[in-house]
Amino acid sequence: MSSAGGSPAAPSRAPGLVTIIDYGLGNLRSVAGAVHRLGFPFRISREKSDLEAADRLILPGVGAFGDGMNNLHELGLVPLLQRLVVEQKKPILGICLGCQLLARESFEFGHHRGLGWIDASVVRLAPPDPGLRVPHVGWNDLYPVRPCPLWEGVPSSALFYYVHSFHVDCRDLGLVVGECLYGSRFVAAVQKGNIYGTQFHPEKSQLHGLTVLRNFLERG
Repeated sequence: MSSAGGSPAAPSRAPGLVTIIDYGLGNLRSVAGAVHRLGFPFRISREKSDLEAADRLILPGVGAFGDGMNNLHELGLVPLLQRLVVEQKKPILGICLGCQLLARESFEFGHHRGLGWIDASVVRLAPPDPGLRVPHVGWNDLYPVRPCPLWEGVPSSALFYYVHSFHVDCRDLGLVVGECLYGSRFVAAVQKGNIYGTQFHPEKSQLHGLTVLRNFLERG
């Protein structure tokens, strides 16, 4: 499948400060590059004051679930994120591993507790076709299944970039806003109020990915 190119639109409102959370497992530079290209001021930080000062948060991630949660705990960020996101309703976007960390639990290399904001478990991707490789790497479809601010201006033919071996299995299907077909359908995106997550990498998905990021930063 081919990707989509083009130039992103400028912000339609005065941009607010974005903090990209550095907890040791994020693809920070590519996310920062995408936010910068969209014209939003940002910080890459693990400092509590920077998370508190942000209008929006991005939780990126590449790596193992257990390592991600351990790092968040060691940095003292779990109670802070609970206060900012759950109590104060600050918008947050989890990307790839960051999306998975929103769940209650993961079964990647054992059993691990997550942030618990999404009623879901993280399980291994198991396509029914043995010819489909895991990890799932490359461009693939996104099927919006519910209205979501992230999809504004995203065409039905849009392709997004995926790199993962595990995925979010939601018990509350009302939280699923997008799916991807890889032998069978799996959750590609979730939303619970101010909490958003994408299994795909918008920062690596060219024009349509930038549209999703801009929608979060303006409308999320």
